[in-house]
Parts: sequence; structure tokens; C-alpha cells
Amino acid sequence: QVQLVESGGGLVQAGGSLRLSCAASGSFFTISAMGWYRQVPGKQRELVAHITNGGNTNYADSVKGRSTVSIDNAKNTVYLQMNSLKPEDTAVYYCYADWGEHTIVVVPIRSWGQGTQVTVSS
Repeated sequence: QVQLVESGGGLVQAGGSLRLSCAASGSFFTISAMGWYRQVPGKQRELVAHITNGGNTNYADSVKGRSTVSIDNAKNTVYLQMNSLKPEDTAVYYCYADWGEHTIVVVPIRSWGQGTQVTVSS
């Protein structure tokens, strides 16, 4: 099993920046990818950013150009640097890790963090 612990959320003014971190620990062999979703009450969870262990990334259009996802494979940690934050970025942000118990991950298992609140005031 994999446990994910997020940190870095909080309250920030519009135009400000935040850096979210998510560290994975537990019993696994390979993490193939990590990333972030966010959710606003009453709405579906949406993908914010995804990164593979090789560094390939993709982003939601809503955060493209304002956010950077990065991964430290040695630390099993994913980061999300968010700049020029807007009130509509307010949400609970959840990190995830896709992992497997072998060197090559064919069918990854996805584990989730507990979520961290990001609030952007106008």
C-alpha cells in the first residue's frame, strides 16, 4: 500500500503563489506517475496536472501557463507550483500516485492523498 501526505495548502490573495507537496511512502516498487486533482463542493473532481516518472507532463487548460508540476523520484514526492492564483482556483487539492509492485508498471494502482485546502481571496 501507498500512503500520500500533502502539504502546502492555505489562504492566499489573488495573484499570489503556493507550492503544494505530496510525499509517498509505504510498500511499493515503482511509482510510474503522480499528479493533482482538485474538487469544489458540488462539482466533479478535475485533473490539474499529471507527471510521469520520466518527466512527461500534462495540465488542465485552466492552469496551463500558471502552474508547474515536478517530481523528485528519489524522494517519491510530487510538487505543484501555482502562480498568479485566481479565486476560481479555490478547491481541495488531492494528490495521487500510480504505482506497482514490479519494475514495470503495466496496470497501475492509484492511491490518493487526504486533500489540502487552497483558498484564494479576491
